Amino acid sequence: MEHQEKAPEGNLTKLTEFVLLDFADVPHLQKLLFGLFLLIYIIILMGNGIIFLITKLDPGLQTPMYFFLGNFSLLEICYVSVTLPRMLTSLGTQRRTISLVAYATQMCFVLTLGATECFLLAVMACDRYVAICSPLRYPIVMNPKVCVQLVAGSWVSGIPIQIGQTCQIFSLPFCGSNLINHFFCDIPPILKLACGVTFLNELLVFTVAALFVLVPFLLILVSYGRIISTVLKLPSATSRGKAFSTCSSHLVVVALFFGSAIATYLRPKTQGSTGTDRVLSLFYTIVMPVFNPVIYSLRNKDVMMALRKWPGKHLSSCKK
Repeated sequence: MEHQEKAPEGNLTKLTEFVLLDFADVPHLQKLLFGLFLLIYIIILMGNGIIFLITKLDPGLQTPMYFFLGNFSLLEICYVSVTLPRMLTSLGTQRRTISLVAYATQMCFVLTLGATECFLLAVMACDRYVAICSPLRYPIVMNPKVCVQLVAGSWVSGIPIQIGQTCQIFSLPFCGSNLINHFFCDIPPILKLACGVTFLNELLVFTVAALFVLVPFLLILVSYGRIISTVLKLPSATSRGKAFSTCSSHLVVVALFFGSAIATYLRPKTQGSTGTDRVLSLFYTIVMPVFNPVIYSLRNKDVMMALRKWPGKHLSSCKK
């Protein structure tokens, strides 16, 4: 966390709009980047959309694990739809100006959906913990009502805090340069444009990030610590392999998401950290949603089986 005193308000024009530079430093690559990100957006929508649909429609995937996976895929679609369309518009039209209200709105959605992802990944870890460590009690503990409550809590619990944090940040006066070296609306870049001392604001950002990132991450670590302890006690190597295979996909996603999120929001800031923040943000907001369907489908026999039979089943139902 960085504490620095900003320029005082006096004799400076207060800002009401900003310029997100996106990839303005590579003007010769604008069309190429537009095509690349448009393709990425289509892949994300199709990949996560298919996972969401098969977890809702396939009778063999009506279990808590796939209920959570379906919601996770829907979350990824929402997450990327908050940032990528504006970026595509910017690359296509070269208009990079964004109003203060629009910046605050996008930032609030990004933060809220990011909190939802942290909670949902923790819920998925708890689901695997109950399934492996208490298999006889699993149908009772993870009943449909509890699953719906856990998912609903994940979606809505971050909303009031993130709205409050957004309002608190945008109650600050902004002055000086209106250029933001980022491709979506995030907290660290906007705080650099605030006038006066922002120590309390930075402390609040750090506290909220610790609450929404570290607490779910620690819960996941505890869950997997107990899972590993239980699995290692299984007498059969086949049973151990099967148990680990049900968790491997989730562990990969957890490591990628929380690793980049912690590095972005909880590491000490330096003068040259802007470029690193951009790369990390690009990774967990755009790159990960591309690979999540691949991680979950190619490493999951049930999902692969549902994907193979799904088109044929729906074609036959259409013929009838």
